[in-house]
Amino acid sequence: MGLLGNETAFAQALTAQERESVMALGNRRRYPADAHLLTEGERSSHVVIMIRGWVTVSVATDRGATRLILGLRGPGELLGEMAALDLHPRSATVRALGVTEAQVISGDAFRRFLALHPRVSGLVMRQLTFRLRSADQERSALASLTVLQRLAGRLTELSGPRTAGPYTPSGTTLSNGSPAVVVQLAQDELAATIGATREAVAKALRLLRTQNVVRTGNRMVEILDPALLALLAEGHQE
Repeated sequence: MGLLGNETAFAQALTAQERESVMALGNRRRYPADAHLLTEGERSSHVVIMIRGWVTVSVATDRGATRLILGLRGPGELLGEMAALDLHPRSATVRALGVTEAQVISGDAFRRFLALHPRVSGLVMRQLTFRLRSADQERSALASLTVLQRLAGRLTELSGPRTAGPYTPSGTTLSNGSPAVVVQLAQDELAATIGATREAVAKALRLLRTQNVVRTGNRMVEILDPALLALLAEGHQE
């Protein structure tokens, strides 16, 4: 599974001149926490380039009110490009995890820019392909892994060694001398990242707490034993 993805963020893959040109096409907008930058099913064609903050990308499931989070996107990421290119309704909802800033560019202006910049057009196509493959892998994992495995894998991914992400170091020092990491997601958000119910995730977290693998609090999970968490993600039982 891969919630954060491994591809270079769109804006970071541009040359300085390309970045300046594409950002000049739009306007900066600030979104409060929980605001929708894009909404599944709506008919709009603008794109957004993340400047500050993190968002979730989610889709509705067959269970109606529940949603599946397919990705977390941060600074430099391009969002909404599919509807800008094919003019079909939005395929996913993009929601701000906290206060977020993004550059909003009309679909017409973005399409004209791509027509004049084939290298950038190629970057967008590659990003679309990567994300579609990643979404397929996420859906496949729902049928093949237990809730505990999916949760352990997700927490391992989100707490990995990164320079930026929706997590922070905590005040706890691990046995290897490194600081513990706090994943800043609520239980219902964690559940949505692995396609499980909140109750199932709460049960799995209780098990991880009894094994001193994690510590939980309000909108946070502190990783105390990343090595054991990784083993559980691979299917090893304690």
